[in-house]
Amino acid sequence: MPVRVSALSTVIRERRTTRMFLPDRPVPRDLLDEALELAMRAPSNSNIQPWRLFLATGARRKRLGEELMRRASAGFPATAGIPESFAALRRELGAVVYGSMGVARDDAEARRLAQLRNFDFFGAPTAGAICMHRDLGHADSLAVGMFLQTLLLAPTERGLATCVQVSVAHFPDVLRDGLEIPDELRVLCGLGIGYADPDFPTNHLRIPRNPVAANVVLLDD
Repeated sequence: MPVRVSALSTVIRERRTTRMFLPDRPVPRDLLDEALELAMRAPSNSNIQPWRLFLATGARRKRLGEELMRRASAGFPATAGIPESFAALRRELGAVVYGSMGVARDDAEARRLAQLRNFDFFGAPTAGAICMHRDLGHADSLAVGMFLQTLLLAPTERGLATCVQVSVAHFPDVLRDGLEIPDELRVLCGLGIGYADPDFPTNHLRIPRNPVAANVVLLDD
């Protein structure tokens, strides 16, 4: 009997990282509320629900992006602690992403300008940060990840686009000030939500994934 492909399977395959949004097309509040309600169904240890999400729109969102851009313009932070043994994977991705933008490998200024767009959330009209209480540990961060993945899929189902961003978390003080994040929370990453720019070539990339056997060990004996 053939297996019916579900709507969930389709949404998972359609989700992608958007690197250019339509800044003047806001996210409808009802769609955002629906996505957040679904994301709140994510599982967590002892039902702690450790995720904390701070989002901004309008003038506050604009100020946040401007301050992050100002700070990043003075010098990009180091990459997010990626060990050298994994750095080749980052370089491979960079070659694909920047290549789709027409940025040559030796064009340092074009690459700098492309990187700088990270800090304005690629123009996403709704943007912010995902946080977790400082007293919580690795097990609880898994729950935050499950919340975030659900939150990525729900907007995708509604025709919206998303981008999870580690880069902005290198300026936690800017995020704290701009989003009024309490000190007891640790900033984990940023998030942009909006409508993808259909004319930006990078938005149409399909980044390959490993075969299952490269990441999963299944024992049966």
